[in-house]
Amino acid sequence: MGLDFGIGSVLHGVRRKAVQAGEAVRAINVLRQRGLIDLGNLGETVAMAKDGRQLGPQATCVRHAARQWPERLALIDERGSMTFRQLDEDSTRLARGLQTLGVEPGTVIGILARDHRGLLLAMVAAGKAGARLALMNTGFAKPQFAQVCERENVKVVLHDSEFVGLLDALPPELPRVITWVDEGAELPEGATTIEELIREHPPTELPVPPKPGGFVILTSGTTGLPKGAPREAVSPLASAQIADRIPFPPQGTMLIVSPIFHSTGQATWLLSTSLGATTVMMRRFDAERTLALIAEHKVDMLVAVPTMLHRMVELAPEIRDRYDRSTLKGIVLAGSALSPELSVRTAEVFGPVLYNLYGSTECAVATVAQPADLALAPGTAGRAPITCEVVLFDENDKRVHGPNMQGRIFIRSGSPFEGYTDGRHKQIIDGYMSSGDTGHFDENGLLFVDGRDDDMIVSGGENVFPQEVENLLLEREDIFDAAVVGVDDVEFGKRLRAFVVPEPGRTIEAEDIKAYVKGNLARYKVPRDVVFLDDLPRNATGKLLRKQLVEYPVG
Repeated sequence: MGLDFGIGSVLHGVRRKAVQAGEAVRAINVLRQRGLIDLGNLGETVAMAKDGRQLGPQATCVRHAARQWPERLALIDERGSMTFRQLDEDSTRLARGLQTLGVEPGTVIGILARDHRGLLLAMVAAGKAGARLALMNTGFAKPQFAQVCERENVKVVLHDSEFVGLLDALPPELPRVITWVDEGAELPEGATTIEELIREHPPTELPVPPKPGGFVILTSGTTGLPKGAPREAVSPLASAQIADRIPFPPQGTMLIVSPIFHSTGQATWLLSTSLGATTVMMRRFDAERTLALIAEHKVDMLVAVPTMLHRMVELAPEIRDRYDRSTLKGIVLAGSALSPELSVRTAEVFGPVLYNLYGSTECAVATVAQPADLALAPGTAGRAPITCEVVLFDENDKRVHGPNMQGRIFIRSGSPFEGYTDGRHKQIIDGYMSSGDTGHFDENGLLFVDGRDDDMIVSGGENVFPQEVENLLLEREDIFDAAVVGVDDVEFGKRLRAFVVPEPGRTIEAEDIKAYVKGNLARYKVPRDVVFLDDLPRNATGKLLRKQLVEYPVG
């Protein structure tokens, strides 16, 4: 029996390697079809591969674009535009400037910046210097920022002027460079800006670092201190995960309003830059301004989080109609759950252009829903792209099969997670890693995410995923936003409390909300309390901060 088991394990391993080899071939074909590699230009393909092994993805993409399209616009922000040649040369100057501050291969650079040229320059410069990049969340409070900097061993901080106050919690001798100066901002005495470092140094190439410094993207931190998810190296095939089911525009124009410090913004910027696309950025999201930028720059693709898209479709028709949206061929959405209601409303306002990307900081891409999938099943997370596979396991770690059978979502990805920087790891079963979510597949094989494992509410012995109740509430025309949490209850253990943001100018009664849920869902899913708010607490990627709602004082 032991011998049989051993042979079975060997055969299983051989089969898996064969599958992975086949996936690699198909992934290369996807990259070729999308224009991300040109097998007819062997010199550039080899140069990209070499840069990737030495400099990491951010610097590699920009160097590639500068060689291929030097005079194309790399970015457009509030201060104008830069070509790929300028972005490449100025990031080299900045890398040399950082070296004068003690940055060397392996040094950890923390970047706390909104979406603008300073952030891109800093990321690329870090790669060229061989430094390790720690991308910080712009929503940090001072204690969080200080704790993360200490845990990640940050030795230099690059930051926007608006965050000067957060740096009070760091050792005063820690070098710091300002990436963006707000109009009228008072800078600390002796403050250094990236513009000064760029002016003071030449664009001559630096010595190649011995290996990529790598980068750390932080988790959302909705339940505590954000964890660090490192990427020591990125497979050249990783881009195929996104490109497989999303047609990014070669040498087109991308408007990224999703934060580039987080996974989706970072991944889409890397891919679009590899295609020579111009990235339009805005430091602070505004729904109408986003439409204006789409019209002004004839944007091909928008990258956003659901709350941003929600605010855009909720604009009055007469406001939306001021701006030409005809060039928009795709909207890539990620960061938090897509409700069926938002899926339908987006199609009504923008047409069949929505791509819903499901994944996580740890797992990278898991599935993508294309417009046809969302028309068939609004709100679906879609299907797994090339090199990825999604399966379900029950609470006993056994595979769950069949349509509409709920289970815990596990992912096998072409971009494997190597563990958090604090030493912890996600559960792994037979090569599949937990996403932390629960879901099911429908009759068409489309994935639906039912909710977070740790969001599930047990009330009176019944399991309730709040997302189901929230999606129902969002179908009402008088509700702008809604959230449901579990709060302590002597009789039931937990009871459901709904937080509702009414549409502007609308008045809703709590009893109407309860009656509406009771008429559509099981009795135990009816909220016992309804609280009306002007807005819901969300982080920069649109994720709901449920802990704040659980602790919300109700008189």
